[in-house]
Amino acid sequence: MNRYAVTAAVAACLLAQTLPRTAGAQSAYSDGKIKIGVLTDLSGQLTDTTGQGSITAAQMAVEDFGGAVNGTPVELIFADHQNKADVGASTARRWYDVDQVDAIVDVPNSAVALAVQQITKEANRVAIFSSPASSDLTGKACTPNGIHWTYDTYALAHVTGEAVVAAGFKNWFFLTSDYAFGHALERDTGAVVQAQKGKVAGSVKMPANNADFSSFLLQAQASPAEVVALATAGADTQNAIKQAAEFGLGQSGKNIVALLLAINEVHALGLPATQGVMLTDPFYWDMDEETRAFSKRFFEKRKAMPTFYQAGVYGAVAHYLKAIKAAGTDAAPAVMKTMKATPVNDFMTKNGTVREDGRVLRDMHLFQVKTPAESKAPWDYYKLVRTVPGDKAFRPLAESDCPLVKKM
Repeated sequence: MNRYAVTAAVAACLLAQTLPRTAGAQSAYSDGKIKIGVLTDLSGQLTDTTGQGSITAAQMAVEDFGGAVNGTPVELIFADHQNKADVGASTARRWYDVDQVDAIVDVPNSAVALAVQQITKEANRVAIFSSPASSDLTGKACTPNGIHWTYDTYALAHVTGEAVVAAGFKNWFFLTSDYAFGHALERDTGAVVQAQKGKVAGSVKMPANNADFSSFLLQAQASPAEVVALATAGADTQNAIKQAAEFGLGQSGKNIVALLLAINEVHALGLPATQGVMLTDPFYWDMDEETRAFSKRFFEKRKAMPTFYQAGVYGAVAHYLKAIKAAGTDAAPAVMKTMKATPVNDFMTKNGTVREDGRVLRDMHLFQVKTPAESKAPWDYYKLVRTVPGDKAFRPLAESDCPLVKKM
């Protein structure tokens, strides 16, 4: 266990000592405790969008639940998967086999998530994925033990892709991160473009954690495409947007579309560089009184507004705790059944549902980044363009290749 996990475990133990216990309450829960692992990115390009903020969100959810379920203490540990599938897989296996972790949450990086998904199935525990994007998690790689909580490449592709093509921009070029997430996002968005009678003029695969996009941007600039779509994440997206502006792609008639962009990245880049960009998110801090109340509490702890990934971690942990309380056990089959039978309701989601393939259906929102003149305060960055209901934003079950889905 690394130093992050040790710190979290010690804090959880100290908290547990102060919590009241009901006689005999622990008999239904394995090892007399409920243990949740936040597997996240603490050292790579997604650390600001997930990372310590995801841990904070999970801690808030546990605290808001009272720190215990039916008198059984909740313990939270965390670790850095280093954006390596083998590291994430070995951490998950150790957590399940040695540390008796009941559920894993967050898991940014689709390659890591796909590896954790399989290990979770073998261990018969629970994984709730807030931060990875690949729609394969509820497609061909689905399992009875995994829930894809916050968003996926299918929803990003359909909500953003359909809007841009409908606006008349039908010729696309992709700059794609060369790993599972980027491949899935390009695949899903390309399918939307072509279904809307658009055309994919070309694409180029780029290494992750890339500092120099010049050669790739030149290829995009030389293409006949009207849209340069970034199938990237984290620091790669920020660097690509920044360098696209330096190369004058916008002035040359190209429209930059960021298929995945978090509010902290808009904050880092600034409105002059991001104004007008359209993006799809399931959450924005300034949507209503509930989102503002949660975000204010989060800001007090992190000095930044929560990203949709981090808000999703809160919701995932809260829903899991509700389920194990209702089920009276932390045994995965009963907990999964209860989570799928229970509507998802929190500050982020109203009447969401967990489908049989593990996909959470929630509304997705198309936003446009404000101009500097439109923004009235720090973090006042988005204006809502439209909301797409969950049953329209995510892949229909009829099109699913998840083996759990029963088809007529």
